[in-house]
Amino acid sequence: MKTNYPKKSLGQNFLVDKNIIDIIVNAGDIKKNDIILEVGSGTGNLTEKIVSKNPKKIFAVEKDTLLTKKLYDKFREKIILINDDILKINEKDYSNETMIVFGNLPYNISTQILVKWIRYKNLNNTFKKFILMFQKEVADRMIAETNSKNYGRLAVLSSWKLQIEKIIDVSPNSFYPVPKVKSTILLIKPKKEYFKLKNSKNLEHITNIFFNQRRKMIKKPLNIIFKNINEISKKINININDRPQNLPPLKYFEICKEYESLNL
Repeated sequence: MKTNYPKKSLGQNFLVDKNIIDIIVNAGDIKKNDIILEVGSGTGNLTEKIVSKNPKKIFAVEKDTLLTKKLYDKFREKIILINDDILKINEKDYSNETMIVFGNLPYNISTQILVKWIRYKNLNNTFKKFILMFQKEVADRMIAETNSKNYGRLAVLSSWKLQIEKIIDVSPNSFYPVPKVKSTILLIKPKKEYFKLKNSKNLEHITNIFFNQRRKMIKKPLNIIFKNINEISKKINININDRPQNLPPLKYFEICKEYESLNL
């Protein structure tokens, strides 16, 4: 039977490099009592290495039904398979304990998956840490510093609740099929303390307004959000002639807090 793998529609690029698989699993530092969630188990190459570490429980999310069946045939009772879309499941339904998440995230929805997790109110009560593979371009935007060319809304959103450490860049030759871009492995840990906002979607909204006009001075997006920008700029201590890339994440959190106080 022809399986037509890998499927472009699901962004499937299977990790086949055993050295990279070892690096990923070692970064997770799996203990016997850990609960593991693997996103996009695919052909099970990473899954097999995780299984060898004998954690307490392994949940494997795979959207592709045929691959899910193959994974079941390969691992049976060693893993708990979830044949579903990671964007649609509630991870809390599967474990009351914090989870370590592994994933070679599909390039086409990786930022959507990340934002979904950032939206969790008690992120550090749900997830212990994440070891994730992103397209290098996306990873660079996640860890970008203020005033750098890659700095934007993804860096602001990521830094709000997450501590991110770059592990290593990964060559396209580590995958089948070989993608046209490099990848990057990130170790991500939820912050226990972070700037309190009423709703993460408000920060998404604010950063979207600012960085959609990243070449404009910030007085323009401020005027979209507030009626009294001079008062707001003095309160937050920002220069309305700066540009979006000049503001550190904290200033966006403070702007969002002012927005919430007026609108919610």
